[in-house]
Amino acid sequence: MSLSTPPSPQPAHGPVVFRPVKRRRCGACRAGPLPLLVMAEGQPRCLDCADLGHLVYLARGDTALTRRSREESGLSAVVVRFHRRRGRYERQGVLVEEAALVRAEARCLADAEARARRRERDAAYRATQDVRFEAAFAAEILRLFPGCPPERAAAVARHAGARGSGRVGRSAAGRALTEGAVTAAVRAAIRHVDTPYDRWLMEGVSRPEARARVAGTVMTVLESWRAG
Repeated sequence: MSLSTPPSPQPAHGPVVFRPVKRRRCGACRAGPLPLLVMAEGQPRCLDCADLGHLVYLARGDTALTRRSREESGLSAVVVRFHRRRGRYERQGVLVEEAALVRAEARCLADAEARARRRERDAAYRATQDVRFEAAFAAEILRLFPGCPPERAAAVARHAGARGSGRVGRSAAGRALTEGAVTAAVRAAIRHVDTPYDRWLMEGVSRPEARARVAGTVMTVLESWRAG
């Protein structure tokens, strides 16, 4: 198959290097088979004969590394291969100067380390914010329900306010410490901890029926805590 048979690849900045579909030899030095070649005057040329032999191959996949390698490299080439079924050339990677690739890798590594440090700072900040929020939520529970044991208030706040849980403590009302949200969190805790609600659900009792069965107990505990 001649490389001139498929349609020409889109123009690129710098030389275009082909990954041949069939075995080819260099038209100048007769080296082969060639893993990569350049077309010159209608003939395949190996990278050495095309004065590209000093470049190293970087496969596609890491966009940032590819971009920076080409920025750092005085000479670079795009490597393409013809996809028969799709009927078009597809980019396989680039050829760049080895020193340029080393510099680009160092830049990407520095960025990765910076991102890791940023993630650590963000995680520490979120953890601090979570602790503060849970403390505020627990304090609001004790204000509304002074008879609630402090350790229960802390447990309810920790459960309701868990980041990413989707529970009432993470809702807008919960973050605002509204009375309705705080009361809903306490009511749910009583239902799950102080009644057979969960066991009945496992036994096949419907959710509305199970809630109806425990409603009296939940209200009794809630009012006793409210009265202090």
